[in-house]
Amino acid sequence: MHAVRLHAFGPAENLRYEEVENPLPGPGQVRIAVEAAGVHLLDTALREGEQGPLPEPPRLPTIPGREVAGVVESLGEGVARLWLGRRVTAHLGFAPGGYAELAVTDVDRVHEIPGNLDSAQAVAMIGTGRTAMGILQFAELGPAAVAVIPAAAGGIGTLLVQYAKHAGAVVVALAGGPEKTARVQANGADLAVDYKDPAWPDKVRAYLGGRPATVVFDGVGGEIAREAVALLGPGGRHIVFGWSAEGIRGGGPYLVDGVSERVLGPVMMQKAGGPNPVRTLELRALAEAAAGRLTPAVQRFPLTEAAAAHRALETRRTIGKVVLEP
Repeated sequence: MHAVRLHAFGPAENLRYEEVENPLPGPGQVRIAVEAAGVHLLDTALREGEQGPLPEPPRLPTIPGREVAGVVESLGEGVARLWLGRRVTAHLGFAPGGYAELAVTDVDRVHEIPGNLDSAQAVAMIGTGRTAMGILQFAELGPAAVAVIPAAAGGIGTLLVQYAKHAGAVVVALAGGPEKTARVQANGADLAVDYKDPAWPDKVRAYLGGRPATVVFDGVGGEIAREAVALLGPGGRHIVFGWSAEGIRGGGPYLVDGVSERVLGPVMMQKAGGPNPVRTLELRALAEAAAGRLTPAVQRFPLTEAAAAHRALETRRTIGKVVLEP
C-alpha cells in the first residue's frame, strides 16, 4: 500500500508519500480500505516531536493520523463476518496509522457510517464531532441564549454554530477574513464578524442592542477571548476547550474566576459518563449528522499532499475539518 510516513521530526516537508507493507489485522481487529483520513492540529505538533496528550512522542518511522473512514476489507480472528464490506469510521486512539490506503483498528472502535454521510464527513464527525458533543454538554442552549463562537469557520466552530441555531439561540460567530466570515454567515450565524477588525466587539454590541451574551465557546484564547468574555452578562459562561492563539505548545487559556470553565478531554469524558464515554460522544455526533442537524465542513487534500495540508493548518488557511483522501 501507499502511506505517508515520518522518518525524522521537523517541518511538514518531512512527511513522505511512499510504499510500505500492508498492515495485518490481529485478533479482534478489522482492516479498513481508507477513503478519508482526518488531519488534526495536534498532528503538526507530533510531527515536530512533541508528546501532546500521548503517553510518549511517536516512535519513528511512523504513519501519522488517528481518524479514518472507508470500507472493511479484511477481518482478524474472532471478528464477525457481518463487518466485511461495511462502510465504517473509527478513531484509532493513541495508535497512529491513518495517513494510508489501509488502516487497522479494533472492531470495538468501529462505527457504521450513516447512509447520508460520505467518508470525509464521517471522519469529521468521529473526531471533531465527538469533541463538539463533549463541549456542548456544558452549555444550556435555547431561545434565551446568545452564543459567541470564535473560530466559527473551523471544524468545531462550524458544528457549534449549527447546533446553537438548531436550539434557537442567537449566534454571534467570529472568523478571520471575508472568505471565512461569508462561510460562517452561510452556515446560519445571525452575525458573522471578522475578528481581525479591531472594532469587532463594538459591532457585536451594536447588533445585540444591549443584550448580553450568555455563553462564549472558546477554543482560541488570547485577546479574542478577552474581548469575547467582556460581552458576557451576569451569570454568563466562558466554556474553554483550547487556546489556539497561543500555539499548541505554549501559553495557556484566558480564564476569569467564576466565569470560565475548562472542559478539556478528561472533563468531557467524566461528564459523558457510562462505561465508554468516548463511544457515547461518538454515537451522539454520528446521530446528529444522520438526522441532518449537523453537517460538517470539510476541506479535502489528496493523500499525496499531506505536507500541504499540515502547512495550511499551521497557517490558518483552512476551513472546517481537514481530510486526506487516498
